[in-house]
Amino acid sequence: MHGPTYFVGVIDFAPDEPRWRQVARIIRQRIEDGSYAPGTRVPSVVEILGEFGISTSTGQKVHRGLRAEGLIYTEPGIGSFVSKRRPAKCTEVPVARSAGAEKDT
Repeated sequence: MHGPTYFVGVIDFAPDEPRWRQVARIIRQRIEDGSYAPGTRVPSVVEILGEFGISTSTGQKVHRGLRAEGLIYTEPGIGSFVSKRRPAKCTEVPVARSAGAEKDT
């Protein structure tokens, strides 16, 4: 990955909010503050897992949520990138749970 490297270490996840939302908020903040510029690659699900210590399904929810907000787009087999035209105001969009999905962590 190019650009800034973040080490978050152990995150004190808030118990009253799903982890994917908390991680998505951090990635969203990085997009909004320009740490991840339009057109640049954002961390893959695997990279998110390594940085935040979350499960694969939680990392996938992070990406789904950011795509639903219009903040990122994914090119299959290549990666996910910051959208060049971002929404006027970044707001969270609920992500539907998959059928048979476990607790929203």
